[in-house]
Amino acid sequence: MKSKEDKKRVSEILGILHKNYPEAKTALKHSNAFELLIATILSAQCTDKQVNKVMKNLVKKYSSPYEYAYANSTNLEEDIKSTGFYKNKTKNIIACCKKLLEDFDGKVPDNMEDLVSLPGVGRKTANVVLGNYFNIPAIPVDT
Repeated sequence: MKSKEDKKRVSEILGILHKNYPEAKTALKHSNAFELLIATILSAQCTDKQVNKVMKNLVKKYSSPYEYAYANSTNLEEDIKSTGFYKNKTKNIIACCKKLLEDFDGKVPDNMEDLVSLPGVGRKTANVVLGNYFNIPAIPVDT
């Protein structure tokens, strides 16, 4: 941000958005930050409804970053195929989970800088996790 006026203006805009959309939350079902992170990675070019359907089965099969990090990529591809771009998503999920284990003790970071350092995580995914799980003011922009 450039100035105090900019920060004040952003704060005003966030206040207006919160007032008009107090219950604005993601439609992605999750019970923890890790599930939300995986669901958001899967949501690229896919509906939330389809991601929720896929996640229902994934959480039974893969319950931790370790299980994804060392998953058989062919099996994971098959598990997420219906979300589209499954080969790239599989590669990113496995790499993301390995980095979570190596750099963050298997825990999802609660700040933008660390989140976007994860493979497959851009600002939109980071903002979804920050805003919807950690309750940190964030505006995810889906283009």
